[in-house]
Amino acid sequence: MTLPVTSKPHVAFSDLETADLIVDALYAGGTSGNTGDEPISKLIKGVGNQGGFRYVGWPTKSNVKLAVLYTSGGEVDWPDHLDVETGTFTYYGDNKKAGQSLHGTPRAGNVLLRDVFTASHGTAADRAMVPPFFLFEKAGPGRSVLFRGLLAPGSPTLTSDDELTAIWRATAGLRFQNYRSHFTVLDHSLIPRSWIQHLLAGGDPIGDGCPDVWRTWVEGRVYRPMLAPATTVIRSKADQLPNDSAGTAMLEEIREYFRGREHDFESCAVAIWRLIAPNTGPVDVTRPSRDGGRDAIGTYGLGPSSSRIAIDFALEAKCYGTASSVGVREVSRLISRIRHRNFGVLVTTSYFHKQVQEEVHEDGHPIVLVAGRDIVDALRQDGRTTVAAVRQWLDQSFPKP
Repeated sequence: MTLPVTSKPHVAFSDLETADLIVDALYAGGTSGNTGDEPISKLIKGVGNQGGFRYVGWPTKSNVKLAVLYTSGGEVDWPDHLDVETGTFTYYGDNKKAGQSLHGTPRAGNVLLRDVFTASHGTAADRAMVPPFFLFEKAGPGRSVLFRGLLAPGSPTLTSDDELTAIWRATAGLRFQNYRSHFTVLDHSLIPRSWIQHLLAGGDPIGDGCPDVWRTWVEGRVYRPMLAPATTVIRSKADQLPNDSAGTAMLEEIREYFRGREHDFESCAVAIWRLIAPNTGPVDVTRPSRDGGRDAIGTYGLGPSSSRIAIDFALEAKCYGTASSVGVREVSRLISRIRHRNFGVLVTTSYFHKQVQEEVHEDGHPIVLVAGRDIVDALRQDGRTTVAAVRQWLDQSFPKP
C-alpha cells in the first residue's frame, strides 16, 4: 500500500546526505525518472538502491556495520507488517522463490537474519556485533520513503522460536522455505546524522552518539518499544474492509463457502480468532438459538504455562456481505450474554456500523470487534495469501456436510 504524502516533517531530495532520521518523516525521492532518484542510498551511503535488505558490509563475512530494511507494503504473499501500537514489525526474508536453499539467496539476507537473531540471545559482546537496523517504508510520491524507526531483532513478548521462524511456501507445486522475523521498533524518535557517520566509519556502535535505547538493548537485551496507542478508534467502512483486490477476493471466498449455511461460519470465526489470539483455549460452539444467533463459549489463557489462569469469553459470528453492516441489535445481544463472561468477541466478514463502535468504546464494553480486513490480515500473517490457499483451508478445516 502506498502511503499518502505527509505535510511535515518533509526532507527534500537535495538535503538527504546531511539529514537526521526522524520517525515518520518523509524523505523525498528525485525527479529524474531513474534509480538515481532512490533516497535511501543518499541518506545512508553504501547501502545500495534496490531490494528489501540493504547494508554496509557483507553478512557471510560477519562485518555488517548497519542494515536497512525496506518494505513496499504491497507484497500480498509476503505481508510485512508494522504494528505501530505495540512497536512490533514483522518482516519476511529474501528467499521468495523455489530452487534455492533457505540461506542461499544472492543478497544473503536470510544469513543476516539467522546470525543477528542468534546473537540477540547471546552475551552483550554477541549483541554488540548486531548491526543497528533502520526501517523504511514506501510512500508517495515517486520513490519517496518514510523512516519508520530503529529496529532491534526480537521481541520482549515472544519466545526465540517465534521471533524467527522458517516457514514453508509453494509456487507452481514447488516447495521452499523463507524466514518470518519479528523486530521491535525502539522508542527513539531521531537518529542523528553523527551516529550514522560513526557507524559507516566502523566506530563502536555503542560509542558516542548511540541512542540510549540501543545501548540498553545491547548491554542487557532490554527492549524499550515505541508504543503508540491509537487515538482514532472509530473505523470507517473502508477501513474495515480489504483495500486490495486480492484481499477482497479472499473475503468473498469465505462468504461464498458458507452461503446458505451461515450458521456454520461460527467454527471458522473461532479459528480466525485463534490466529489473532493464540492463547485461546478450549472453545465450545453451541446450537443455534431461537433468534437465529449462535454462540461460542471459550477461555483465554493468561500467565506462564506453570501458573496459567483462564478467563471466559463469548464469541458470535456474522457472515454478512459488504452491503450489510453489523448493527446495534447484534452487538446488544452479545453484550447481554457476557454479563457472566470476562469479554466478548464479534467476528464478521463485513463491517461494524459507526454507532456500534461508538457505543462499545464510550460505554466501555469489553468486546473485540473483528471486521473483514482483520480476517484477511490474520490469514495473510498465517501464510494464506491467495484465494486458492483460503479455499484449501476452508475445505480441510470446515468440510461441507
